[in-house]
Amino acid sequence: MKTLQMIHYFNFVIATVFVVFYFYQIGYLLLGLLMKHRKNKTGSHQFHRYAAVISARNEANVIGGLIASLKAQNYPSDLLDIYVIADNCTDNTAQVAAQAGARVYRRYNHQQVGKGYALDYLFKCLSASGKDVYDGYFVFDADNYVDPDFVKEMNATFDSGHFAALTSYRNSKNFGANWISAGYGLWFLREARFLNFPRMLLGTNCAISGTGFLVSGEVIRENGGWPFHLLTEDIEFSVNCAIEGKVIGYCDKAVIYDEQPLKFGQSWTQRLRWSKGFYQVDWHYSWRLIKGFFQGGRKSFSCYDIFMTVAPGMFFTLAAILINLGMAFSYMTEPGYIARMIAAENISFLTRTIVMFYLSLLVYGAITMISEWKQVQLSALKKILYTFTFPIFMFTYIPISAVALVKKVEWKPICHGNTSGELITSKRN
Repeated sequence: MKTLQMIHYFNFVIATVFVVFYFYQIGYLLLGLLMKHRKNKTGSHQFHRYAAVISARNEANVIGGLIASLKAQNYPSDLLDIYVIADNCTDNTAQVAAQAGARVYRRYNHQQVGKGYALDYLFKCLSASGKDVYDGYFVFDADNYVDPDFVKEMNATFDSGHFAALTSYRNSKNFGANWISAGYGLWFLREARFLNFPRMLLGTNCAISGTGFLVSGEVIRENGGWPFHLLTEDIEFSVNCAIEGKVIGYCDKAVIYDEQPLKFGQSWTQRLRWSKGFYQVDWHYSWRLIKGFFQGGRKSFSCYDIFMTVAPGMFFTLAAILINLGMAFSYMTEPGYIARMIAAENISFLTRTIVMFYLSLLVYGAITMISEWKQVQLSALKKILYTFTFPIFMFTYIPISAVALVKKVEWKPICHGNTSGELITSKRN
């Protein structure tokens, strides 16, 4: 029947497009599995001067722990200053940070809300007061814990002079608290092992992810601060670097741990902002990225890679499902046996899509968990359990992506201090 042939053809085209555009990530997967972790070259490195920058809104519960871990770095203490932007705080974050040894700037602006604005405020304050004297700036979230060798390892990679920015290996403080925190944790491990690690090996651009990254002081000065104010300012920065040909690297020996949400409501709010932010990046940068495909060399692939990273894959998946449902309903006026055949075909497609989606995510989750087994300090039973719940966590992105498309989303703080579950502090192998 022509109707069924059309449905088959549509679904085949959609599946083929996804496979073709994302096939290169199979190469990433193989590189992540087969290649050994990079080691920073031994020998002397110049000790660069850095500032650790923390944007914090009502983070009195956790910010002292982060500052203590920065104070305990195996790096010359006179070359690492710590700054906190107490951004629209209504608690004693500023006092706690100052008592812990940070230099605190208070900011009150209820119109320009978000981490990007807070970072820009600090960089402009430092520039105006003649304190913009740093080779690089580390950016952290208040809930982070930083491995003692973090700055030393990042410095060793940064010292090569090749990178405008560096990202790090991101683990979780509360990986094993529940299926939500485990979903986040496994995703970030997958991002480190099977995206940024292969990118670094290939010499193409990595992408920073919210926290635990280093930006060259030269880049900050060139930009006149931090002019990235979309809801996902980290991805906006990564996209901008790809377009301008600036290289973002990755240091897999530099480890941070951050706290993941435990309640689904908080997770929904956070990921809704991320999804909306990705749409914003798509809207503002897609055409420039597409033009970058044709620049030649590393820049072309970097633009393509980051374009596929920000492309709204979950939205297209939802759109394909809705189109199939629409086709099914549109033919309900046909004779009974035709309508039943079309309905059966669409039910079969939806079932296959859900099963394949689950299995593909399960495989990716299992490969990540097995590859990073020693970095996840949980019982074997919990590791297996959370591998099977990982696809369910990812499924929830589909309605989130749909809501983000039509809803106005604003930056909202996430409550931290929920560290129930095993604290992971193992070192990278």
